[in-house]
Amino acid sequence: MKVSYHGHSVVLVEAKGKKIIIDPFITGNGTTDLKADEVEVDVILLTHGHNDHVGDTVELAKRNDALVIAPFELAAYLGWQGVNTHPLHIGGAHEFDFGTVKLTQAFHGSAFTIEEEQKIIYTGMPAGILLTTEGKTIFHAGDTALFGDMKVIGERNTIDLAFLPIGDNFTMGPDDAAVAAEWLQAKRVVPIHYNTFPLIKQDGKQFAEQLPGKKGLALEVGESIEL
Repeated sequence: MKVSYHGHSVVLVEAKGKKIIIDPFITGNGTTDLKADEVEVDVILLTHGHNDHVGDTVELAKRNDALVIAPFELAAYLGWQGVNTHPLHIGGAHEFDFGTVKLTQAFHGSAFTIEEEQKIIYTGMPAGILLTTEGKTIFHAGDTALFGDMKVIGERNTIDLAFLPIGDNFTMGPDDAAVAAEWLQAKRVVPIHYNTFPLIKQDGKQFAEQLPGKKGLALEVGESIEL
């Protein structure tokens, strides 16, 4: 299984012959190496409805005939735009041909903003994602604060790779993310959601280096690892 990081919270997983992208914020993302009109994917996983996570979902889904898996309200909103969706909700899991997806809690907001209309569309509760495929489990925390039930997530799942936001201001900062890494008991931890905007500027390598057991891994944009 190949897992690559593409700036902000964009993660691409290649497993079981499928390409699975998480939170494909590409257009307008100055940190990514991807081009929306060139990305080929089979599945899109979304943690919540903020614009910097939904990103290019509609365009990617329609061009690739990709399945979009998202929290219920967000899936409904995207479905009305002609996208093929599968709704989930927090605590719920479903087995797909590429693996199992389960949503966890995340403490954040979730709404899609249409600036030209000064409109904010509520898109349900935010979530984290547990993706299990090829015998490995990846946890993408989405946007979240630190919360105590991360201990439960770590106790109930053997997490091979965790993606945790460290940007602060809108999510956990590095100190809280380090506690989250401890509670989740993940074998490897990759920082995400940082350096995209001035408000979330952080040192990903410094964060990774402070984690015990050399479990921290600050991936460069476009860099991948094998699980």
